[in-house]
Amino acid sequence: MDEQHAAEPATTDLPSLSAGLEAILLVVDEPVPELILAQILERPRDEVVATLRQLAAEYTRQGRGFDLREVAGGWRFYTSETCASLVERFVTDGQQARLTQAALETLAVVAYRQPVSRARVSAIRGVNSDGVFRTLKLRGLIEEAGQEPESQAYLYRTSRYFLERLGLNSLEELPELAPYLPDDVEGIEDRPA
Repeated sequence: MDEQHAAEPATTDLPSLSAGLEAILLVVDEPVPELILAQILERPRDEVVATLRQLAAEYTRQGRGFDLREVAGGWRFYTSETCASLVERFVTDGQQARLTQAALETLAVVAYRQPVSRARVSAIRGVNSDGVFRTLKLRGLIEEAGQEPESQAYLYRTSRYFLERLGLNSLEELPELAPYLPDDVEGIEDRPA
C-alpha cells in the first residue's frame, strides 16, 4: 500500500485517494458503484478499483473489526464476521440505553409528522438525521411506512413498540404541541436555517 500512497499526487488541499474513498464509504447506507466513486473523486475508474481492492486486502490482513466488500454492484464497509457477535450484543444491550438529544428530537418529529421522510425530518431539525434514523429503527421505535408517490422517498412512522414504551394506546394520546411552541410559529419550517 505504501507504493500506492507514494504514487498519489501530492496536493495540499486534496486528500489521498485512499482517504477520500474511506471518508465517502464511511457515511453511505448502500453500496456505492465504482463509477460514482471515480466521478466524485475525479480519478480514473481503474485507479479507484485498484485502491479499493488494496484497501479491502489491507483491512483483512490487519484483522480489523470491519471489512470493505464489493456487493450489489458497489462497495461498502461491513462488520467483520469475527466481530458480529460483539456488535449484536452492543445493539441488543444498547436497547436499554437512554436516547440522545438528537434521537429524541428526531423521534418527536416522526411522532408528530408521520408518515414523514428522512429529508423532511432533516429539514425540520436543520441537520442530517440519517444516523439517528438507523438507531431508532434498530431500537424498534420507528418503521417504514411506504414511499412518497412523487419522490419515491421512504416514509417513516412510529411503531407499536414506541406506543408501548410511552404507555400510550394510540397516537391521539400524545400531548398537544401548542403549549411548547414559540409564539411566532408561522412559517418556521420554511425559514432558511
